[in-house]
Amino acid sequence: MVSQQALRRPPGLLLLTPFCLLYLRASEQNQALGKEDEQENPGQLRCPVLSLSPAQPNEVVESIQGVRGGSVELACGSPPAPSVVFWSFTPLGSLIPQPVAVTNGAEFKVEATASALGAVSLRNSSLVLRELREEARGHFLCQALHATGGWLHTAYSHFSLAVLVPVSKPRVQLSEPSPEEGTAVVAMCTVREGTEPIFFAWKHQAPQGPREALVGVTEQLLQLDPVNRTHLGWYVCSAHNAVNQLSSDGAFLDIIYGPDNPVISMEPPGFTEEGFWASEKEEVTLSCLAASNPPSHYVWLRDHTQVHVGPAYTIVSASRAHTGLYTCLAHNRRLDTHTQTAIQLTIHYPPEGQPSCAVLPTPRAVTLVCTWPGGLPAAQLQWEGPQGTGPAAFSNVTWSHEASQLPNSSTFACTGQHPALPQPALCRITLWEPPRSPACWTRATPGDQFITLSCEWPGGEPPALLSWLDGQQQPLGSGSSSGAVHLLQAQGGLAGREFTCQGTHPLRVPAARCRLQLEAPQLAVAPSQVSVLEGKEAWLRCTLLSGTPPARLLWLGPQQQRLEPGTSEFTLHPEGAQLHLSIRGADPARHRGTYQCVARNAMGNSSRSIVLEVLRYPAPPNVTISRLTYGRHRREVQLQWAIEGPGNLTGFLVQRRASVPGSGAAAWETAAGDIEPESRTRRLGGLDPGVLYAFRILALNHHTAGHPSDGKIPADPPFSIYPAVLGAAGTGMVVATVASMLVFQYAARHPETFPCLGQLLVPMEQDHQHRDSREGPEAQADTETPAVTADSGPAQEPTDAPVSVTITVTATP
Repeated sequence: MVSQQALRRPPGLLLLTPFCLLYLRASEQNQALGKEDEQENPGQLRCPVLSLSPAQPNEVVESIQGVRGGSVELACGSPPAPSVVFWSFTPLGSLIPQPVAVTNGAEFKVEATASALGAVSLRNSSLVLRELREEARGHFLCQALHATGGWLHTAYSHFSLAVLVPVSKPRVQLSEPSPEEGTAVVAMCTVREGTEPIFFAWKHQAPQGPREALVGVTEQLLQLDPVNRTHLGWYVCSAHNAVNQLSSDGAFLDIIYGPDNPVISMEPPGFTEEGFWASEKEEVTLSCLAASNPPSHYVWLRDHTQVHVGPAYTIVSASRAHTGLYTCLAHNRRLDTHTQTAIQLTIHYPPEGQPSCAVLPTPRAVTLVCTWPGGLPAAQLQWEGPQGTGPAAFSNVTWSHEASQLPNSSTFACTGQHPALPQPALCRITLWEPPRSPACWTRATPGDQFITLSCEWPGGEPPALLSWLDGQQQPLGSGSSSGAVHLLQAQGGLAGREFTCQGTHPLRVPAARCRLQLEAPQLAVAPSQVSVLEGKEAWLRCTLLSGTPPARLLWLGPQQQRLEPGTSEFTLHPEGAQLHLSIRGADPARHRGTYQCVARNAMGNSSRSIVLEVLRYPAPPNVTISRLTYGRHRREVQLQWAIEGPGNLTGFLVQRRASVPGSGAAAWETAAGDIEPESRTRRLGGLDPGVLYAFRILALNHHTAGHPSDGKIPADPPFSIYPAVLGAAGTGMVVATVASMLVFQYAARHPETFPCLGQLLVPMEQDHQHRDSREGPEAQADTETPAVTADSGPAQEPTDAPVSVTITVTATP
C-alpha cells in the first residue's frame, strides 16, 4: 500500500516515477506478459502492478464513435477530481495496453507513440483526440487515483472507440461504353473506402430529358440485359454510409442502333393516297428522319437517280418535272446497315390561262360551254347565271337554255377552282345580238377564174350564223358563224344575177339579210379631150362608176401599150374608184395621141378614150446688139441689146466665139445664160487680151430659142486727154480763186495800197470763160464712138490729134 505522503510528492516527481494502475483482475496475466516483454525488450521501464484497493472495478464499457479526421473527447470518471490519471489504449485484436497520457492535474505528458491515434491532448482528466485516425479504433482505459480518508483507491473507466471512415466519391465503370442494341451491359459503382455498410442508388438521365431515379436498384452492380436505345444517356450512382453520402460523375452509355425505317415528311404539308402533293412554283422541303446512333447518312433518289445528299431536300420552285418517286436511303456507317422509304410526290399545276366561256347557237336555243383543259388535277368548273347556279364538272361543262327565255344582254359566269390556285378563276359571257345587218361584198381570184361571195355580220354573242342563197332562195353550200364565203366559177351567165346572204341569231327575229348583184364595170372620163402646152404637165382622169366584183383600172398609151406606174414620164394616181394619169414634160412628138382607161372584172371589160393634144409655144422675137465695147485692159466687155417686135420671152442667152490668128474661128459657146427677160445690158468678164472675140445673143421662150443676132467684135473705147487737162485746170482755178479772194479782200480793206487791182482781175475772168466754152463740145464729141461690125475694117482714128502737155511744178522756199 502506498502512503499518502508518498503520493504527496511533487508532481514533477510523480510524472518521472513509472508506475501502473492496472485492472486488478488482469494483474496476474499482465505480469506474465510483462515478463515476456521484458525478456524481449531488456532495459525498458515497466510499471509494477499495485493492488491499492480490494474493491472490484466497474466493468461497464462505454461505446464511442468517431469520424476519421474528426475529434472525440473521453471523460474519465466523475467528481471529485482524481489525483493522478493514467490513460492507456489497447488496439483491436491486441491484449497489450499502450500508455497514452498521464496527468496529476497540474501537468500532463503524452506518449510519443500516441501520435498514431491522432492529435492527443488532455483536458483535466478527459482525453481529447483530434484529427482522428483509423488506428485509434480499439479500447481506451482511464485509471484515476483518488485519496479518500487516508487511503488510496483507483477508479477505472472503459471506452470502446469505433472510428468511422466516410465513403469516397463513387465512380461508374461500364463494361462497354458503346454497346450495340440487344447486347448486355454491366455498370459498377465503385468506392475506394468507407465504413460499411455502404448503400448504393442509381439514376439515369436521357440526353434531352431530366434525371430520373432507377427505382428498386440498390446494388453496386447495374445490369442491363438486353440493352436498348432507351438506356442511352448518363448514369450516376450514389453511395452512403453512417457518415456521409456522395454521388459519382455521370458516365455516358452510348447505345449503337439503327437506322430504323426512315420517316418522310414534307413542308408545307399536302397528302395524297400515294404520298404528297405540292403546288407548282412553290418551295417544297422533303425531310427524312431515321432513328439511328450514330446519326444516319441520308441520300435522296428521284426515280432511282440521286438528286441530293442530306436529311432535307429542298425544291426551290416546284415544277411538273419534279413529279416522281422519291426514295430516302438511311445508312448507319458504324454498323454499316441500310434502310429506305419511298413516297410519290405529285406537283399540282393549274390549267394554263383562264377558263374559256363560249356559246353555241342551236335552233331556238343557246348552249353555254365552259372549258379549262389541262392541269393536275383537273379544274372544277361550275356555271352561274341570272336564274341561279348551273351544272358543275371537271375541265368541261355545258349548260343549255331556250332562247325565248333569255333577254338581250344576259350574263353568265363560269367559276374554275384548282387546289394549286389561292383564288378561283372565272370567265364571263354576255348574250347579245349583233348590231345592224350583214355586209356583203365580192372579189375575183387572180386571173378572174373564180368569184368569191363574202358576207360578214360582226358582233353578237353567240356569233350570227350566215349562209348564201341564190336567186331562187336556195342555199349555196353550208353556213358559218360571223362570216360566210362562197366560191363561184366566173362565166358570162353570172352577169345580172342576184345573191342573198341570210344571217340568223337566237336573239334576232326575223333573220337579217343583205343582197348583191354581179355586173360588168362601167367607166366615165372627163374631159374626153385634153390640150396642154409643150413642157407642161397633162392630167387624164378616169372614174369607175360601177362593177361587181370590183374592177381593176389601167391606162393604155397611144401605141396601146400599158402604162406602168413609177416611170419618169407617167405617174398613176389611184384614189378609191378613180385612177388618174399624169404626164410630165409633155412633148408633141412622144406624148400626143389617144389614151384609153380600161376597167376589167370577172364579168367583163369596159374602156373610155381621151385625146391628148400637145401645143407648141410661139417663137420668141429677134434680138440685135446695140453696143459692144471693151473694158479696161481688154479683159471684159460691156454688151447692150434691143429686141425687134413683140414676143413671149423667158430669158436671153449670150454666146461668144474666139478667133485666134492663124487657126481660124472656133465654135460658138455660151458666155452667159439665165438672163432675166427684163434685162437689156450685161457685163462679161474673163477674156484673154490676146484673143479676138465675137459675141451674139438669142432670145428664149420656154423650150424655143429665137434666131441669133449678128456676131459683133468689141470696139476699143476712144482715148481723150481732156479729163486730165480739166482736172489740172480745175485745181489751178480753185487755188487762184482762193488767192484772188484773199487779195481782193485785202485790197478792199486797203484801196490806197492796190489802185490797179480791178484792172488785173477783169482779163483773168474773161480768159476762164473762154476755156469753159471751148472744152464743152470737144468732150461731148469724144464720148460718142460707133460700134464696129465683124465684117467692117479697123476703127477710124479721131480727127483731133493727141496733145502732149508737160506740167512743171517748182517749189521755192
